[in-house]
Amino acid sequence: MAYDAHDDGRRDFHFLYGRWAVAHRRLKQRGAGGADWDEFPGRAFCQGLMGGLCNVDENDLDELGQGLSFRTFDIEQQRWSIYWVSSASALLQEPVHGRFAGGLGRFEGEDIDAGRPVKVVYLWDEITSSSARWSQAFSYDEGLTWETNWIMSFTRSA
Repeated sequence: MAYDAHDDGRRDFHFLYGRWAVAHRRLKQRGAGGADWDEFPGRAFCQGLMGGLCNVDENDLDELGQGLSFRTFDIEQQRWSIYWVSSASALLQEPVHGRFAGGLGRFEGEDIDAGRPVKVVYLWDEITSSSARWSQAFSYDEGLTWETNWIMSFTRSA
């Protein structure tokens, strides 16, 4: 069987293209062992760019503003880099990097949360043609323990 260059991972986010209703669950206080969550609705729209090597999604979080994810696929390393921009600052955040394997997308990086360095992991799972789930977790102890602090459940709307 001949190798298809497009099976190298660049199609991993094609499932996300389109319009979505999003149910958000966000931990009220991160890094404090809290168990209280805010729940609120949102909307998202994702489109591919450059033949699928990049994609962008815009998230409307109602009273919290907007956010934008920009993803780029590194052909040589066969991995994705994901960048986040919040309307609160309009600054491009440090990326997380990773790939999909066995139906799970795992993307890792480093960031600062309220002045504290954190390791960050994004997970994409429960992916179907009409739904998907994204979650974010932080580790404040170099990856020994993880706290999930944001979950987004996507339902296709168009």
